[in-house]
Amino acid sequence: MKVFRTLPPPTRRNFLFLFLTGLCFWVSLTVLLPTLPLYIESLGGTQQQVGLIMGSFAIGLLLVRGILGQWADCRSRKLVIQIGAIAVALAPFGYLSITYLPALAVIRALHGISVAGMTTGYSTLVVELSPPEKRGALLGAMMLVLPTGMTLGPVLGGYIAEWAGYSVLFLLSGFLGICAVAFASQIRDGKRTPTDFPFKRPLRTLHSLGRSLLDTFILTRSGELLSSRALRTPTLIMLSVGITFSSLVTFLPAFIRDSGVNLNPGLFYLASALADFIVRGNVGRASDRFGRGIFITISLLSYLLAVTLLVHAHTIPVFIVAGMAEGAGRSSAITTMIALIADRSPRDRQGQAFSLCIGGFDVGMAIGAPLFGSVAPLLGYRGIFSGAAIVVLSAIGLFLTQSSKNIPYSFRFATGRSKDVYALEN
Repeated sequence: MKVFRTLPPPTRRNFLFLFLTGLCFWVSLTVLLPTLPLYIESLGGTQQQVGLIMGSFAIGLLLVRGILGQWADCRSRKLVIQIGAIAVALAPFGYLSITYLPALAVIRALHGISVAGMTTGYSTLVVELSPPEKRGALLGAMMLVLPTGMTLGPVLGGYIAEWAGYSVLFLLSGFLGICAVAFASQIRDGKRTPTDFPFKRPLRTLHSLGRSLLDTFILTRSGELLSSRALRTPTLIMLSVGITFSSLVTFLPAFIRDSGVNLNPGLFYLASALADFIVRGNVGRASDRFGRGIFITISLLSYLLAVTLLVHAHTIPVFIVAGMAEGAGRSSAITTMIALIADRSPRDRQGQAFSLCIGGFDVGMAIGAPLFGSVAPLLGYRGIFSGAAIVVLSAIGLFLTQSSKNIPYSFRFATGRSKDVYALEN
């Protein structure tokens, strides 16, 4: 892309190894996306147990997101990325060797650490390396690792599980994670003050970890982060997106199987990834020009369309269109929300701000799968997606009325008719 040619060679090198790390990471993670819920069922898991085990992924995220945000700010973005890469490399070998369902929940929680490390470290390092006037464009380009990974991973995972079995699938996932670790080791990160690092003294480490866990669960880290709508509303929006995404990841593969439609679940995620790829490459640059608000609104409307289509899906084309709507919504939501948080956060607090707001997504994933799993026997899969539609509708209403300092300003910002009053540059 043209925007990369304007950067110094060392920065371009960093972006290259960042991209390769992210690509291997997301393929490793997403090859299990359409297969892991079915694997848990094959071990005798009920719908409730599938929901609990899949939802435990977010527990790992919640436990470490806060402290990894601090480490990204005070020590090293690279370190946080490496933690994520190591976790994604180790978890598949746990699935391969353990079949006891409660133990699988523990492995799944440890797997969640991978996303906490990668998304926090990756996003903050991209922002750090990007000139402010090109931030949206570079974020959009670098975040293409997710749709690229989701283009390859789910389809590959679905076919490998069918033709070679779960053991080969887990070995492939682990190998890709090892590749991510290798590429991450080549990233060059800026130096930070080591005295701020929580591992400086054991007692300080324990205090920092305990404080981080407490702040993660009650969402009160450094009161000013959530004392205004500047970060509170984005956190709640990401909570809603997390609940919706959790319902799709956990129950879609079994829903497609039970609906009688002859469709590899990986093809739903392929359609999602292709739409994500198309949108993500352009939405960041467009949000630099037209503002973040309108694209966050569009992303929520796309998610609403996706879950509404799934409620009524009986044919392959409807599933494919729903996948495309979900991919477009996820792409706009994540890319634009990261840029929005960067706009509203001081440079030395961006890691913590990212961990807090994206932590809303983690909480949504943690509560979404168990919640919907508990009502699945009563409502069925279509009822689950109806519930997800209500969650998205609530998020749309919240963003239209609470995204700025009052309702009129919020509505104008959410519809692209005014600037972001909370952006520090404004």
